[in-house]
Amino acid sequence: MTHAHEVSDAALATALPARAPSSVPPTDAAPAASDSVGSPWLKLSATAAASAALAACGGGEAEAEAPQALRQADNAPHVPLLGDMGGSGSFRSDQAASRTPTPDELMDWAEMVFPQYFDSHQATITNGALVFRYYSGTRNYLGVYQGNVVVLGPPTNNAVVNVGALASFGEAVFSSGRPLNDPEAARFLLQAGFAATTQDIATVRSIGFDAWLNSQFNAPIGISGWEWLNQRGYATVDNSTAYYDNTYPGDCMIWSQLMTSPDSLRKRVALALSEIFVVSLSGLDFNWRSHAIAHYWDTLVTHSFGNFRNLLQDVSLNPAMGYYLNTRGNQKENAATGRQPDENYAREVMQLMSIGLVMLNIDGTVRRDGTGQPIESYSQSDVTNLARVFTGYDYNQSLNQQGTVPGTTRTIPNTAFTRLSMSLNASLHSNLAVSFLGTNIPANTPGATALAMAMDTLFYHGNVAPFICKQLIQRLVTSNPSPDYVARVATVFNNNGASVRGDLKAVVRAILLDDEARSSAGLTQPGFGKLREPMLRLVQWGRTFNISSAFGSWKIGDTSSAASRLGQSPLRSPSVFNFFRPGYVPPSTALAQAGAVAPEFQLVNESSVGGYLNYMQGVIRNGIYVNAPDVPFNSSNGTNGYDIKALYTHEMVLVVDPDALVARINLLMCAGQLSAATVKLISDAIKATPVTAASTDAVKLNRIAAAIFLVMASAEYLIQK
Repeated sequence: MTHAHEVSDAALATALPARAPSSVPPTDAAPAASDSVGSPWLKLSATAAASAALAACGGGEAEAEAPQALRQADNAPHVPLLGDMGGSGSFRSDQAASRTPTPDELMDWAEMVFPQYFDSHQATITNGALVFRYYSGTRNYLGVYQGNVVVLGPPTNNAVVNVGALASFGEAVFSSGRPLNDPEAARFLLQAGFAATTQDIATVRSIGFDAWLNSQFNAPIGISGWEWLNQRGYATVDNSTAYYDNTYPGDCMIWSQLMTSPDSLRKRVALALSEIFVVSLSGLDFNWRSHAIAHYWDTLVTHSFGNFRNLLQDVSLNPAMGYYLNTRGNQKENAATGRQPDENYAREVMQLMSIGLVMLNIDGTVRRDGTGQPIESYSQSDVTNLARVFTGYDYNQSLNQQGTVPGTTRTIPNTAFTRLSMSLNASLHSNLAVSFLGTNIPANTPGATALAMAMDTLFYHGNVAPFICKQLIQRLVTSNPSPDYVARVATVFNNNGASVRGDLKAVVRAILLDDEARSSAGLTQPGFGKLREPMLRLVQWGRTFNISSAFGSWKIGDTSSAASRLGQSPLRSPSVFNFFRPGYVPPSTALAQAGAVAPEFQLVNESSVGGYLNYMQGVIRNGIYVNAPDVPFNSSNGTNGYDIKALYTHEMVLVVDPDALVARINLLMCAGQLSAATVKLISDAIKATPVTAASTDAVKLNRIAAAIFLVMASAEYLIQK
């Protein structure tokens, strides 16, 4: 039913130009005259026609001031645009909340969907309550006035038409699932992976967020870390290299994985999981520890898009975890000697890897008792009982072949045990009954059955979804997600839509496509975002500027030194509590006063700030110096040099144009989020040293390196929004 002050669908359709957008149904698909007004087809076609009307405005000269009619849009006739579309109101995802687009997002969308009418990106003009753009090529006006979307042009006889409330455009603006511009695509890529290259940005803009995620979900895993070590010769047994006793092969392995793997989303999620299910190479001290950490990494990679239940069990039986948290060799109680099962893993698997210390609501907020105190999620009795489940396990040596190290009498096993789940020796497993978290495992229950029951108890605990999901959000998107954001993702963890619990692929999708992650509102919110971890900054630089290892060695090494390197190195956490705690609050700061957390700031101190800057200054300009890159052994020979370097091909083209150079770096490294003031400071700084097309490559490289370094040293880069 059309009100007197509205333009009818039929009248609106007749006003459309001959060249209608492709979204308008073809005329031969029009309904018969007898079709009811309420028919689904008519609702859809009316929406499409109104969309076309939105795109068909035109007329008038460009003005700094809006046309008088556009500035007096209070009584503009109303053409309903999206009211009949229905739908879930989701933001690019069934699990995400709807929201009202900003005027800029609405107009960016119109430019993308209807380029024949809004022919190029135009600046936004604010005139009182009116926010609008003028398109000189097609002489069209599009604006937002007091919460309504208005157009002006010949199809409406130069009268203003109100095509609907801005709030009603949320589904249309966001349902395509494609970024509206390059910065939005880059921002998504920096949350979903390690870097945003120009090719990746173009791909996401072309196929959309969801399709890009699907391509990553379906991408081959590629060579495993364990196999990479073997291919590089790190399984060789000899006295001179002693790879079996060294940790540096593990460093080479993980840097190779992070810098080169094409399945960047999987590797990014695996790295996030490595900061929840912590095993540190620095804390391993047994034969073939580098192979062991490689297989542990491979386990996280394998389960990144799998089910949390399987991940939890495989981590529990992993030989690296067994050594790190003492389940390997853990034996049942002995009344004669007073021995009791080691409780280390039982405690940490609850506290850090599944349910946390206190009871949580679905949105991650703390549940409290009648006195306002947090309710503890487990007791010491729960720890003592659960520890019995993790007895009797040790390395699986069924495929071991003992060998003698040449030139010595020392015998060591081969690497096979490092990638086999630990095996159970029933005679060393506790037969006592287990009672924890409301589950009772009867006495004399076989070890494998007891383990499965314990894993199920943890997996189905109500805390798991909010506890794990909030940490994954913190690692990928923002340190302080809203309770609603946590609840939406936790709900997906509990049920992926197909009655499956613990589907990590669905969880990752929900995190990255949520309104809170994709909304531009976060860009202006001081509490949104996260400090970029130092190791991620190095990986981002490497992937962005196409670094390679000439000999394939990837001997970046242990970058844990805060004074001289990054103060952080992948898979080298200083303790089981990771490099930082998820609830860390920098003392005596505005964040503390606001009740916010900033986990990554636990890495920041005077030494680490200087160390990072000094390290990156040399790395960006020269590359990474490597000893003997042509051989696996970490020795010194005639090939010593900068084996790992960036390839600044595109930057060399722009080097004589400082503004263009900084704009490119801003897009790729910061998703275009540097302020105009910061951009000017950096541009002015690099202009101080003249560079021309005739300058040497070394001089050009100096300018490029300076620009990248100044960006990576800026506060606006260090905080990822």
